[in-house]
Amino acid sequence: MNLPPAAVPPSSPASPADTDPNAVPLARFRERLVQAVHQDQCQKLVLVNYQGGDAQLGPDLQRIMVRPVALKGQLHLSFLLRYPTKDITKNLPFEAGLDTLMAWLQGTTFRNAHLHTPTEEVQLALSKKGKASLRVGKPSNAEAAQARAEAAAAGRPGSAAVVSAPLGAATSGHNRDKHRFLELSRPFLHELGVTDANGQLIPAMSRKWKQINKFVEVFAAALARSPLAEQQEIHVVDFGSGKGYLTFAIHDWLRHSMGRDARVTGVELRDELVQLCQRVINKLKLDGMDYEQGDVRQYHPTALNVMIALHACDVATDYAIHLGIRAGAEIIMCSPCCHKQIRPQLLSPHPLRPILQHGIHLGQEAEMLTDGLRALLLDAAGYDTQVFEFVSLEHTNKNKMILAVKRAKAKSPDEVINQIRDIKAFYGIHEQCLESLLKADGLLPA
Repeated sequence: MNLPPAAVPPSSPASPADTDPNAVPLARFRERLVQAVHQDQCQKLVLVNYQGGDAQLGPDLQRIMVRPVALKGQLHLSFLLRYPTKDITKNLPFEAGLDTLMAWLQGTTFRNAHLHTPTEEVQLALSKKGKASLRVGKPSNAEAAQARAEAAAAGRPGSAAVVSAPLGAATSGHNRDKHRFLELSRPFLHELGVTDANGQLIPAMSRKWKQINKFVEVFAAALARSPLAEQQEIHVVDFGSGKGYLTFAIHDWLRHSMGRDARVTGVELRDELVQLCQRVINKLKLDGMDYEQGDVRQYHPTALNVMIALHACDVATDYAIHLGIRAGAEIIMCSPCCHKQIRPQLLSPHPLRPILQHGIHLGQEAEMLTDGLRALLLDAAGYDTQVFEFVSLEHTNKNKMILAVKRAKAKSPDEVINQIRDIKAFYGIHEQCLESLLKADGLLPA
């Protein structure tokens, strides 16, 4: 879709001396928008009350959301055009985008525009007779909190409180817990049974809805501090993606909230789920998304920036991490499940023997060691890694997340490799799947 051509020259905003009675409020709105953008204070701009009649925009447009983005080091405005069954994103250089936006307002294509900053809400309204008025007020506490969270997720200046915090910490906090990174009106949520025909949350899916948003929140923080922070095209592969709640959520958030060219692939063994998700993709005409039947041990992606594997059983987690490392993924997200390989190998070294004689403690020890070694191996492979509790993604007590973000600068792995060696010797561990895979590929010294 091509947006309408500009109608207001960027260097010549309407002057108060003009005979157009709307010149002054339009000029003031434009000035506040430009100032907010250049001071990194523009949190969001929403155009509503579409009047129709624009052939380029079509008759069914609901609203347009605008935000500043940096693409290839240049300032742009990203336009998210929302329709009943789809969203369309268009990025324009800042001046061209500003011209387009003001042309819509000057031509009364929209009757309301709402500019949100941390300290104020600027509302431009056009009456039925086309008369413009400008009102400036303070944002409500809820609006301010939500805008700050959105700015943090997008990695914009002023959002360091979330971006620079430990990744595990991004999953907690009273205020952030209430923020939602997705809207219930998103079409995929209805197709997957999270919302009803009216876009309302189905009560039985409230826990799933919370899980989806929490997952996107963790991913957003990781993305902001990764080498992908300014990259427009992002390739995501989700192994064991099941019914696709999180797969669709990542695609939707990257494409429609962030304006990125996301290519998301769900890989699932169960053919009935592959077919179900592919039908949703086809029905909603989702660009850049696909579902394939496959196993992490045999799957070879053509491109991979983000590797996700949630509840991959036992050594399937090791194979998934290995694939991510081998492919050079900038972000690796795993929620491990089952820890069978290490437990039979464990010795009960003194003075831990009296504690580990209890089966439950031995199982917990095996889980801690398995995931601890995975984190250390990711560290040795060039990733900053955290292991933390995450809200359960299924009805299970397995709620641990291993999150790894590729370092910008390499460091020697020697110290970490020595730590791995000492841990294995202490517990009598002679084999760990991920370590063996990395050594076989020459990614770690044999």
